[in-house]
Amino acid sequence: MEDKVLSVSDVLHGNGDIEWQPLALTLVEYPKGDILGKFFALISLAPFGIGAGFVALILFRRDLHTIAFFFGTLVNELLNIILKHIICEARPIARGHLYNEYGMPSSHAQFVWFFSIYVLYFVLIRLHHINNNSIISALWRVVIVGGCITLALLVSIGRVYLHYHTTAQVIVGGIVGFLFATLWFALVHRVFTPVFPQLVSMKLFEMLMIRDTTLIPNVLWFEYTTSRQEARARGRKLAALKPTQ
Repeated sequence: MEDKVLSVSDVLHGNGDIEWQPLALTLVEYPKGDILGKFFALISLAPFGIGAGFVALILFRRDLHTIAFFFGTLVNELLNIILKHIICEARPIARGHLYNEYGMPSSHAQFVWFFSIYVLYFVLIRLHHINNNSIISALWRVVIVGGCITLALLVSIGRVYLHYHTTAQVIVGGIVGFLFATLWFALVHRVFTPVFPQLVSMKLFEMLMIRDTTLIPNVLWFEYTTSRQEARARGRKLAALKPTQ
């Protein structure tokens, strides 16, 4: 009688008939030996990196606009799920249970274009500098916006290249992301932002140290100069406390 070889998981669970399913969110397939396909597979993980960045920013900066931006990405994903189940268009290649069977519109394309277009509006409207003639200021704007648009294009091309979506599914996803980013930024800028000062004055928001930086023209420069001034002031106090030789 042939002995049955049990794996570690069988021993731990006491069952050799367990069906294991991969986590579809982070599993990306590409043709073996295809360097370009591997590159696009890595690029397709960008939304998860962006999501992790949102969590880090919210935890350490606690700015209301960042929270509103992140909430918009969640609503954008919910919209994508709803559209997928309304349209019910299949993907170009079936890959079992690796992901949702519907592909219209592309969730990756919708996410990255929502993110990129929102950043574009934020840089042009909110992230302005006191010295608008600064070459460094203009260069940073080009780098930020150009990097986001380039990332959106690469992710979109990769989804078609890896046969996760058709060209039409990616284009529609990009259009939906563009339109929703426009709508969400308008809501945040015109509707939500005016009530931010009232929100941050509430006791709960004070306990969580949530802040509103809307009225600060250049948040990065403000935090940089404030930290330098505080460090210098503390340095002078420490120097004054040292006993004279």
